[in-house]
Amino acid sequence: MIHDIIIVGAGPAGLTAALYAARFLRTTLVIHDSSARAAQIPLTRNVPGHEGGIAGPELLERMTRHAATYGARFLEARVTGAAREGGLFRLADASGTIHTARAVILATGVRHNQPPLPEDLHQAAVEAGVLRYCPICDGFEHRDERIAVLGCDVSGAAEALFLAGYSDDVTLLPRRDVALNPEEEADLERAGIHVLHDPVTRFEPREREILLHCEGREAPLAFDVLYPALGSTPRSDLAGALGLELTGEGKAPGNGPFGTEVPGLYVAGDLVEGLDQISVAMGHGAIAATRAHNWLRERDGETVEEVLGDDIRRARS
Repeated sequence: MIHDIIIVGAGPAGLTAALYAARFLRTTLVIHDSSARAAQIPLTRNVPGHEGGIAGPELLERMTRHAATYGARFLEARVTGAAREGGLFRLADASGTIHTARAVILATGVRHNQPPLPEDLHQAAVEAGVLRYCPICDGFEHRDERIAVLGCDVSGAAEALFLAGYSDDVTLLPRRDVALNPEEEADLERAGIHVLHDPVTRFEPREREILLHCEGREAPLAFDVLYPALGSTPRSDLAGALGLELTGEGKAPGNGPFGTEVPGLYVAGDLVEGLDQISVAMGHGAIAATRAHNWLRERDGETVEEVLGDDIRRARS
């Protein structure tokens, strides 16, 4: 079967794209590996319309059900290869099955670079709210708390300064492989950011706080929340395989939802250079699906210019 649109990824971007594509009456297949970052969110309070907050898994479940109502199909599989041949996209999954589409929307997202914690402890810390990754999303919930930022470089400094707008107790902790120069550290101290130099040797999440054991200190440091400023790794292998030119950080350019240099290829969500937020991802999905739909209409001669032809040209002359 040749689908009109295949969407890779089932986070907020991919699911919004699926909803729009299905409502455009396009044969729509969503292929995903159940690794959307939103699924790890215990509660988000900045998704418009959910004033009491909504858990990430519940949000994704609602969005999946919504898109399926209009005919979008879903397949849980990992896409391992992608190519464009003869005007069609061919996506291979881990089982060796080939899925074919006229247009593709990549919403594969990024992976957090995590501190060294066993996965079960890491997830427990996230669920307890003592380990967070998005100051923009949830800094509001940590007003006047003890906040630690891991990553003593420019990225870490930027997160610490942002969080200082919510609390006067913000500490920036080093990593072994990066450092700030003395002038930068002095600037942060003047801004009220505590800069520590003792490397963290062990992370100990608890129910209401997280303890950081540091080299050269007998007692651990206690914080209400830790933000790792360790960056993220874009899941851009498929984009690269399809010939998309990526940024230096491995992301798609900011115009990805509007189209790319690869005809019929669109990119949405956190894989796109810009602000990694659920609301932004949803907007990307809507744009990408609409652009893909209109691109297919052009190929099929269904635009007003093609249908009215000479009449339009005469009216414009």
